[in-house]
Amino acid sequence: MSMLIKIGNSQGIRIPKPIIKQAKLEGTEIEFEVTEKGLLLKPIHKRPREDWKENIHEILQAKREGKDEGILEELLNDDDLEIWEW
Repeated sequence: MSMLIKIGNSQGIRIPKPIIKQAKLEGTEIEFEVTEKGLLLKPIHKRPREDWKENIHEILQAKREGKDEGILEELLNDDDLEIWEW
């Protein structure tokens, strides 16, 4: 059992590690869905480099508009490199 705790202006919940492992939520992004019975947490499984095409288009558009400073660091996520086999 867990309780809601105050985190800044929001509230959060601590999920025990065995439950995280059993639900396969470890190291993943989580999607929230409000249901009739409460809140459902679901892992989001993205494929490596899934959104690179959109990121490249955004970078090129920003470059054309002269707003490209720092955009690469924001869009390229190193998490992709951890699961990529070199």
